Amino acid sequence: MMDDHRITDLGTRMRAIMEQEIFPRVKEVKAFTAANPPGARPAFIADLKRMARDEGLWNLGLPNLPDWAPGTRLTNTEFAPMAETLGWVEWAAEVFNCHAPDLPTMEMLVSIGSEEQKERWLKPMLEGTICTGFSMTEPETASSDARNIATRIEDKGDHWLVNGHKWFTGNSGVPGWSFTVLIGVSDPDASAYARHSALIVPIDLPGMHIVRNIPVLGFAHRSRPHAEVVFDNVRVPKENLLGERGKGFAAAQVRLATARIHHCMRSIGGAELMLSLMCERAKKRETFGRKIADHGKVQEFVAHSRIELEQARLLVMNAAAALDAKGGKGAQAEISMIKLAVARACYEVADRAVQTFGALGVTDDSPVADFFAGMRALRIYDGPDEVHVRTIARHEFKQQAARYPDGLLHHFCTDFSDRSRWTAE
Repeated sequence: MMDDHRITDLGTRMRAIMEQEIFPRVKEVKAFTAANPPGARPAFIADLKRMARDEGLWNLGLPNLPDWAPGTRLTNTEFAPMAETLGWVEWAAEVFNCHAPDLPTMEMLVSIGSEEQKERWLKPMLEGTICTGFSMTEPETASSDARNIATRIEDKGDHWLVNGHKWFTGNSGVPGWSFTVLIGVSDPDASAYARHSALIVPIDLPGMHIVRNIPVLGFAHRSRPHAEVVFDNVRVPKENLLGERGKGFAAAQVRLATARIHHCMRSIGGAELMLSLMCERAKKRETFGRKIADHGKVQEFVAHSRIELEQARLLVMNAAAALDAKGGKGAQAEISMIKLAVARACYEVADRAVQTFGALGVTDDSPVADFFAGMRALRIYDGPDEVHVRTIARHEFKQQAARYPDGLLHHFCTDFSDRSRWTAE
């Protein structure tokens, strides 16, 4: 673990790059993205990546990197505030090579990849020369229950044969997009959580068809498009099995806990930007003879947003510490709490920003509508709110039963089964 001074220094240098190099280019990237094929990158992104690497701000959020790997090894607790900073601009995390879905895939390869897989796939990812997708969600099944996954992975002796239909496979069209990590059914007769396996599927294999890039709530021009993909008799080399056969869910969990923390912190960063823009907008506009900022309702917007973001941040830092101490399985409840609470808090902030911005807030002439769409989608991504409510409640019932095995009701509530109460004195 790094000392506090070193972490503070890294955060300061990251903010300097954000404010001096990235903020001034936001409009340029937006115009470039709209005018070019999905996933295309302006040339200066490569220059910014070199700058970040030279500053020691590279491959952040991967504490268990091998000794040979380039990168700044930060724990989740150390990286979380930096992930928030990156959330101010959608494409900023790529500059530091710690963006989704690549960072979680790198974590999978570090944890469960073979030496050959690390050599072929992990090394170039750590150099920032290739990127990946993640193919788990399916359009024809209710993905809130991952046991519904229908994509088949058949063992054909010298290869795997994949047939299925996925969507929200990230990084479609991004330069260097080389493979996707696919979760599918390899052992249909096994128990519910032993049926699935994870495969590394190169995107150039015959039978892998990109149907389209998916607009999210109407927003089609995004720096990292999500694709709908059909796998039609795709022959995958046997050595591309990631982790153990039948342990696809366990493989997916390697990435999900960390990914959720990073998503939550970046979302808080984006919501902080919305709050800053909201305050500035309210100070510049007038209605009924006074600044919008002087109206009580807008002041409520600002106050409630500040409170909710502070609460959300503390909850995420608690989850990050739990993940560092207990691992993904041990911190499952804390991760579900932040996924639920942060998505809702940031959605509320986004909604208030839209309202404060007025007509401008529902157009693409400001970042407000795009962020609002993203935060509404976040309540579904990585497990919908309702699934996380279920996880939290089950954990709480279990914890309460363990803490008070004899119960508490008899100490605090009237015992109506005590018939001696019926006898008059």
